[in-house]
Amino acid sequence: MKAQRIAIGLTVLNLLILGYAVCGANPTPPAEIAPVLRAHALEIVDDQGRVRAMIRVFPPDPSAKMPDGTTGYPETVLLRLINSKGAPNVKISATEDGSGIGLGGASNPTYMQLLARGDTTLIKLFNKDGQQQVIKP
Repeated sequence: MKAQRIAIGLTVLNLLILGYAVCGANPTPPAEIAPVLRAHALEIVDDQGRVRAMIRVFPPDPSAKMPDGTTGYPETVLLRLINSKGAPNVKISATEDGSGIGLGGASNPTYMQLLARGDTTLIKLFNKDGQQQVIKP
């Protein structure tokens, strides 16, 4: 009889310990979300592994030949949104001397640019036939 009471007591004690372990007085708090993501670049890819969005910092290139005939390009932060064919349909850039937005159309070279660099602002419009219009203040 005494052994039976000890066995029942141990069983009850084990059930209490198990209940405490399962339910827990101190449940594990959810993992904290990192407040900042730090990286040199960020790429988002689709199911086929193609880059569809990208944000990156490009170093300055003093030897780059620009379309307007100037040479050199400052450090640039660039966001690209890329279509399924690999063409960047949206580009947003920021440099030390200004910024720009490029929006691409369905056919090359259909696109528009909004530029604000230095003391100059302009809008360039290009259609699929290669015709362009520049709007300056």
